[in-house]
Amino acid sequence: MPGLIPGAGPGWETALLLPVPAAEPAVGQHRARLDEAARDGVPAHITVLYPFLPPAGIDEALLASLGRLFAGVAAFGFTLDRVGWFGEEVVWLGPRDPAPFTALTGLAFTAFPSCPPYGGRHPEVIPHLTIGHAGGPQALRAAAESVRPCLPIEATAMEVILMAGPRPGTPGTPPGQWRAVAAFPLG
Repeated sequence: MPGLIPGAGPGWETALLLPVPAAEPAVGQHRARLDEAARDGVPAHITVLYPFLPPAGIDEALLASLGRLFAGVAAFGFTLDRVGWFGEEVVWLGPRDPAPFTALTGLAFTAFPSCPPYGGRHPEVIPHLTIGHAGGPQALRAAAESVRPCLPIEATAMEVILMAGPRPGTPGTPPGQWRAVAAFPLG
């Protein structure tokens, strides 16, 4: 049903994300400057599955299926307690125990095998909350050092959200275009 994601164009995609509002006070200002996803309206999160299905594949039956899938996973507490890096290009926060996130991604990928995590580009999926990837190494290092004293961050995984928006870097796309389509409470 095209009406489920109004305005979705050919350059749009979707993502399943686990929002982490408890991290916003520590990372929000840095993400606003250093993470295009934040400028596009995506909250602080740990990715469950991205890219997910094309917007045209999102219908009521799929939403019901996702609701059942995630209702079978118990909500869980977690601690973000370390700053990590992918090369010198991406700075992120990592959970003390990545296993529940790895299991959540595995569950979603098993249910939707046409949607490998990160398009299958990475041999290992490392659960993380991106602080930034833009602005250069000096700005990223400064953000990392600013966030470090805020650790650990205690949080609870309560839901997975489905978001949709234009593919990053789509020319002529104003910021703030990503939006939540549905939320799926964990059991």
